Amino acid sequence: HKVVQETFPELENIFTTKSELFLNVVQLYPHPDLVLNHSKTIIKNRILANTNKRMAVNKAEEKAVELIEAAKQSYPAASSTDVVCDQVRVYAKRFQELLLQKEQCISKMESIAERLEEYSIIRSIPAIGANSAVRIIAEIGNIQRFDNNRQLNAYTGIDIRRYQSGKFIAKDKINKRGNKHLRKIMYLIVQNMIRQRRFGGNHIVEHYDNTS
Repeated sequence: HKVVQETFPELENIFTTKSELFLNVVQLYPHPDLVLNHSKTIIKNRILANTNKRMAVNKAEEKAVELIEAAKQSYPAASSTDVVCDQVRVYAKRFQELLLQKEQCISKMESIAERLEEYSIIRSIPAIGANSAVRIIAEIGNIQRFDNNRQLNAYTGIDIRRYQSGKFIAKDKINKRGNKHLRKIMYLIVQNMIRQRRFGGNHIVEHYDNTS
């Protein structure tokens, strides 16, 4: 992030950072001058050639136009021949390798988790995919060690903390004392459920709507 800010910060406004396409484009065009040296057609074709996902030609052309306009407006802190541009390429390539290792690790985790009874149960919950399911199982560990849902809630840190003094009753809050990684996963899952509500009913989202 820091080195990209020195060479071509506008890239982060055009592409989703950490995406495969972003990392490929960063390696192709770490500096705006490199963009301006190419025509729109060449840039479009290079974008199409450097994405694993099927991208429409008109979408690639839009990105090419955005790149050119961003390059015209950019005022980088380093020149296109500066060693920092080489660093950008190296960091982007290394980050891609780490993402690949992460995907391979998660794939192995899925193969192991599929043998567990709780995996299919967790996967049956709307908006929970294989990735989220294995991460939940990894953070919880052996779920049999919890005697009831209250213990699991406490471990996660989502058990309710209530404060009352006389007639004053404060708004309920969660304790946040448990596993912060598991709590973050659960938060992201619920956010995803809320975004996908238009695709079908979900009791968790209905409860959220009724209490918010």
